[in-house]
Amino acid sequence: MDSDTTSYRPLPSEAEYLGLKAPSVRARPIHTYTRSFPNEQSSEHAASRRRRAKVSAFKELDVDTMLDAQTSHAHRTAIDSLTSRPTQRLRNQPDSFDSLQSDDASPISPNGSESSDQFEFATSENEWTTSWRAFSSSRLMMLALVLLVAMPLLYDTPLLGIAGPSIIGANAGAIRRSGPQKKEFVDGKLVTRQAITDTNVCNRWSQQSALVNGTIYLYGGHTTTTADQMSDTWNNDFLTIDVTKSWDIALPVIAGLPQPSGPPPVSNGYLWNSYDSLYLYGGEYSSDPITNPSPYSLWQYDIASSTWTETQNPQTSAGNNSDGGDQPVLGSAEGAGVSVPELGRGFYFAGHQDPYTTPGWSQQIYRIYLKSLLEFTFPGHSNDGVQSLSGGSTAGSGGVWRNVTQGGIQDTAVFPNRADGVILYVPGYGVDGILVSMAGGTNESFTQMNVIDVYDVGSSTWYRQSTSGAYPILRVNPCAVAFSAPDGSSTNIYMFGGQNLIPYGNQTQYSDMWILTIPSFTWIQVDTKGQSVPPGRTGHTCNIWNGQIIVVGGYTGPPSNGLGCDSGFYVFNATSLQWQNNYNPLTGGDTQNQQVSQQKDISGLSGSYGYQVPVPVQSVIGGKGSGGATVTAPAESATAGPLATGKPITYTITGSNGAEVTETGTASTTGSSASNNGKGGPNIGAIVAGIVAGCFAVLAGYLGFCAWVYRRQLTLYKNHVAMSQRATAAGGGEKSSFLAPTPSGGSSARNKYSTDQSSRKMGSGAGSSGYTAVPPLPMAGEAPIGGNSTANSSVEELSGEPSFFGVLLNPRRSLRVINRD
Repeated sequence: MDSDTTSYRPLPSEAEYLGLKAPSVRARPIHTYTRSFPNEQSSEHAASRRRRAKVSAFKELDVDTMLDAQTSHAHRTAIDSLTSRPTQRLRNQPDSFDSLQSDDASPISPNGSESSDQFEFATSENEWTTSWRAFSSSRLMMLALVLLVAMPLLYDTPLLGIAGPSIIGANAGAIRRSGPQKKEFVDGKLVTRQAITDTNVCNRWSQQSALVNGTIYLYGGHTTTTADQMSDTWNNDFLTIDVTKSWDIALPVIAGLPQPSGPPPVSNGYLWNSYDSLYLYGGEYSSDPITNPSPYSLWQYDIASSTWTETQNPQTSAGNNSDGGDQPVLGSAEGAGVSVPELGRGFYFAGHQDPYTTPGWSQQIYRIYLKSLLEFTFPGHSNDGVQSLSGGSTAGSGGVWRNVTQGGIQDTAVFPNRADGVILYVPGYGVDGILVSMAGGTNESFTQMNVIDVYDVGSSTWYRQSTSGAYPILRVNPCAVAFSAPDGSSTNIYMFGGQNLIPYGNQTQYSDMWILTIPSFTWIQVDTKGQSVPPGRTGHTCNIWNGQIIVVGGYTGPPSNGLGCDSGFYVFNATSLQWQNNYNPLTGGDTQNQQVSQQKDISGLSGSYGYQVPVPVQSVIGGKGSGGATVTAPAESATAGPLATGKPITYTITGSNGAEVTETGTASTTGSSASNNGKGGPNIGAIVAGIVAGCFAVLAGYLGFCAWVYRRQLTLYKNHVAMSQRATAAGGGEKSSFLAPTPSGGSSARNKYSTDQSSRKMGSGAGSSGYTAVPPLPMAGEAPIGGNSTANSSVEELSGEPSFFGVLLNPRRSLRVINRD
């Protein structure tokens, strides 16, 4: 051939081609080629090729040796001739022979030498290949850059699904919940879709909760996925529980909502609620891992539109017994919160502040405990206690804040700082009702529950009220709810669980249920023996609907106690006083689930629909299930405040036959004997009257007998006192110890309780809590100190003047004292 003509070897036949064993793409040998010139002899070139060392990316597998052993030189020459043919490469499509192409790109002439034209063509082709590879690399880099930018935008598409938190989106302002598999645009801007809250967790506690129109909303708190998880538990989970449907406690009707990107993941704050919105206040940020808190912002959730809105840098306003106003609202945690939607306000009492609630707080500075009451007036509502809202003005879109710090005894030493308590609203006393505070404490002392703090909402003033009956042992972080009797004559506060913090490292979680009935302010412990009582817990939430208490979550102790994962959903029937395995909704009822008799009054307590006063409570305050309480005042009467001057709101109950039955103040005797249509028969009225008269005769005789015994015992007591005085004057006598306690209060009984308290390290007495005027706490089940004491019925135990009431309780013992004298 002429020197300017490219020479090709004939293509192998189909049989020869199929017989070739070309290397695969994954194991293609890479050869080193040398430059040859036309004047070189073919023999020298062949020798050079035989002496040339092969270099291969798969040298460790000795692929070249295997190929040499399996492929003849003729076959390799045929492949070389195939790959040396000029081909036209497209920029977006590689050559179809790339998988068969040898890296030895110098063509061999039939006589064994390489022509310069072939070499130049091969060199040109190699340069083209190198250029193509460089372009391919640039294209890949450009594609990677495009994907990096586009991936976040594709985050919300069905192609990618939900892979994790988005890296774009607003940090504040309105954040709309998007529907599944959809992207939403607000004002032309893409709104990020948040991850849906996982409802399947191991444990849940310290969350914020609210109940609006048959739906419980839960936000934040702590969750774990395994029983032994100890850190990284804080979250911003947002979910709902439907209490308008039936469900088993093992399978509640629970639904996850999108986790908002604005509101922070906090625990131990509070979720206030109006009739259409939620308001998140306070809470503490993660301490493991440590997370620095942000300046407090009010986050409002509009239920109808499913949007969160932020109000930054809220300030307090001046008002009754408050600070001077224009002060920044700071976050706090573990306070007691309550919503009063009928007044359009939310309250947060006491709590603490530390490095996990307040930005800029040093880890070297110990937390402080509070005793202030923070009041938030919901948007669109008025509040005469706030100067800026006087005259009927209403709060704007961000609401109005007031920090009550000087409300009566709140500004005295007997009013202790505290956290982890509960506070409830009771309507009907004073102008706007009262708040009742219970439980709580600090790391060193607890708030005693034989004396209750009462806040008059109308006058913004705190008072104190003593209770009667054996009262609960000291505790923090219980949950509490309030039910109204159908006729409003009593309000019964149920308190469940809680925790004793002492001794440190060995805390005790409680599973007991207590009732504080108002206005008698009497404690009643519920007997739950033989029931499926939930394990003791703290940090749980309680909500009420259809006369039932729905308990959610709670910390049950360290993993070492072996309880493992706790479903965290329990239901207690407040009427039958039974723990039950199901939640059972009732038909009827209004949107606020008020008692039928109270549905026309906005002050009626929500959630009380279907509730009846339990029998154990009736036995203490009188009346029956629908009300009619006969004990209408505390055992130790209030001397000032709404409990001294106010009274409960009472309602008229309509019977099943349409008749109106008023059951307030005293137990009513409704109904009259039927006429029997003129027919003869026993006179039921006369029989009842005779029985009642007989009972009164027996009672009169018994009272007369007790009066006689009382007079005899009183005479005996006076004789003993005279003898003791004479013995004392003479230097002491054997009965001098029978004298009554001195007014100083140094009785042996009181010292006994003080000793018991010291051994239990409960911080009673004049500790840092400042309860110098409050008697020490007896053990659970013991009667409180003070009040009317009964007479001792034997000379050996006689220590005070006998009372007629004591004789009524034990006349036989009083007779024994008289007979032994």
